[in-house]
Amino acid sequence: MRRLSKRLGTRLQCRNLASMRRTYADAVTALNSLQSNHATIEAIRKTGQVINKQAIPEMIEWCRRIGYEPADLDRIRPIHIAGTKGKGSTSAFISSILARYRRPSDGADRAGRVRKIGLYTSPHLRSVRERIQINNEPLSEDAFAKYFFEVWRHLEESARRKGLATDVPTKPVYFRFLTLLAFHAFLREDVDTAVIETGIGGEYDSTNVLVHPTVTGITSLGIDHVLLLGNAIEDIAWHKAGIMKSGARAFTVPQPAGALKVLQKRAKEKAVTLDVVESHPELERVRLGLGGDFQKTNASLAVSVAAAHLRSLGFEDIPEHPTSSPLPESFRQGLEEARWGGRCEKRRTDKVVWFIDGGHTLESIELAAKWYSSETASLGGRSGARSRAPKRVLVFNQQTRDAVALARALHETLARTSSTAGDASRPFTHVLFCTNVTFKDGGYKADLASLNANSKDVEDLSVQTSLAGAWRDLERKQHQHQHQHHQQQAQQQGHRKAETVVQVLKTIEHAVEYVDELAADSEVDGDTAQGASTDSRVLAGVLPAEKEKEEEEEEEGEEKVAVFVTGSLHLVGGLLEVLEQRKMAGKSG
Repeated sequence: MRRLSKRLGTRLQCRNLASMRRTYADAVTALNSLQSNHATIEAIRKTGQVINKQAIPEMIEWCRRIGYEPADLDRIRPIHIAGTKGKGSTSAFISSILARYRRPSDGADRAGRVRKIGLYTSPHLRSVRERIQINNEPLSEDAFAKYFFEVWRHLEESARRKGLATDVPTKPVYFRFLTLLAFHAFLREDVDTAVIETGIGGEYDSTNVLVHPTVTGITSLGIDHVLLLGNAIEDIAWHKAGIMKSGARAFTVPQPAGALKVLQKRAKEKAVTLDVVESHPELERVRLGLGGDFQKTNASLAVSVAAAHLRSLGFEDIPEHPTSSPLPESFRQGLEEARWGGRCEKRRTDKVVWFIDGGHTLESIELAAKWYSSETASLGGRSGARSRAPKRVLVFNQQTRDAVALARALHETLARTSSTAGDASRPFTHVLFCTNVTFKDGGYKADLASLNANSKDVEDLSVQTSLAGAWRDLERKQHQHQHQHHQQQAQQQGHRKAETVVQVLKTIEHAVEYVDELAADSEVDGDTAQGASTDSRVLAGVLPAEKEKEEEEEEEGEEKVAVFVTGSLHLVGGLLEVLEQRKMAGKSG
């Protein structure tokens, strides 16, 4: 970790283009040099001047340095999406719907045609290329590297022409650079429709240099990024509404009263028609490609946004009021075939079913917990056959936010909704708190490296240790509150209720190996004396070697372990990377 931070913290000697090769790996390394490290972020935070009200003029200048005016982005006919929850899922739904309307073009008339669809989202899970997609496929490594170094070269040449001092940054920060890269790639690839998701907020977001979006959409709002956007829902709504543009229709979903009032006020100020989209009635009969009941809200918004966009392009067979009209078959197919990794995603490996969601706000954690609870209700353990109930494991981390508050929200939601085996105060048999470090050797895949976290906290496992203590306290207090009578009975009868195993682990790979061991040890009940310890020792080097397993396809309900992975998209991305590498290596996990 220290070596990684030092390597990236040098701001990379490859700022000089002449010293660079031009491979994808080189591009990712150069990109990582543009991240703001933890110390820089903390210094800015302490000044109290977090919001940069010059962000848009600055971003326009960066666009000009690579040869573009904001009006050039009209060529990609952009759809702009903002929100707190579900903006990535909504963007994925929109892109999938639009893909059903792709037609070859002779280049003579673009009306009524969609040939290439761009999709720009954040963050990524396993590969930074996921952020920039064309026709729902990430840019290839070669294309990413090609366009990356074109942007890099334009910026360096611009700096030389301007005679900028050596202490003046010649590159924007990480997210701004990626936004420039997405715009450049879409224009170079002749993308003629693009779905652009904001990063944070809207009014001052780097993507808000778009002048003439065809339509804008604002997903569900909640409290997040309070240092940047404010701690009131009305403040957050004001920022999100900044993407609305005169001449472009705007859509949102039902919002808290205060937030909706602000959105409507800003729409009126901008002379924008704002429609509130209710859930489409036909979605009750559509098997959405993304899991979770809450996705019906995102899908309904996507239907309205996609319909308005297609109509603006000259498609005449699209209903003007799609939520009150029959759902076109192409829309239905797009919703069913949409994919968005790491959000309410379910995967199976040998004897293990993984429930994966990168929820990292209080609202999204609650939604993820409800999804997990509903999905695990049928996994067994309620018929009295105790030995058949799968062990229930939580893998959790959140390195930069209020991790304990998120863990508390998760525990409280599961206590209310869980129907799995075990009492409500004990939703898991095993709880694993690990860092976002991917591999046991302390390394990251370059795409997953992040300098935003405090490196000392990561090395000392201080966040994970705090989480472990907080989780034990939560279970103890709730168990005493809900089951005092049953505890007294059990003590009188000489029985002791087994406690949850709570472990602190160094890396994601350690967590996966721990799950492997639980699955392999199928003859041992998860509530035996071995599982009763609440020791939070770091297991690196302690676990026995992984046992050989015959490859077989697990049927529904035969899993030995059910694992819920949540709290951080960085955690989810690292987990998916470990699972994929182990799969390629022929291992079970």
